[in-house]
Amino acid sequence: MNKHLNVDGIFIFGTRFPSTEELLQPSTEEYWKTYIDEESQHKVDVYTISHYDSLNQVQHYTTIRKFLNDAEEIVDEKKTNISLRYVFPKEMERLLERHGFEIVHLYKNWNEEPITNDSYEMVYVCKKVWEV
Repeated sequence: MNKHLNVDGIFIFGTRFPSTEELLQPSTEEYWKTYIDEESQHKVDVYTISHYDSLNQVQHYTTIRKFLNDAEEIVDEKKTNISLRYVFPKEMERLLERHGFEIVHLYKNWNEEPITNDSYEMVYVCKKVWEV
């Protein structure tokens, strides 16, 4: 990003905030939500399994979708996996400064609300201060 901006250029991005609630989720299957499948118009129960690898700061998620029929019996099940790398605020500060950026603002969302310990997102407004 540094190479694409002039000095004083602005760089804005959002990333996940590594909240305790997300990182310390149980590693057992937990109910999350239910929604109506657009195609079949049947209920789908959604469950998650989570495991946090603290050495690599990666949260591994398995999402399980259980498709129900009219009798609310499970007729299909699909699993998907995603691994999310978290960066803590002090680590992000060091990374940005090391790569020629000054943090102008840090918000908890795109509505420019101040960041708090219970935030789910970090929105950074950065200014390029020198070439790398």
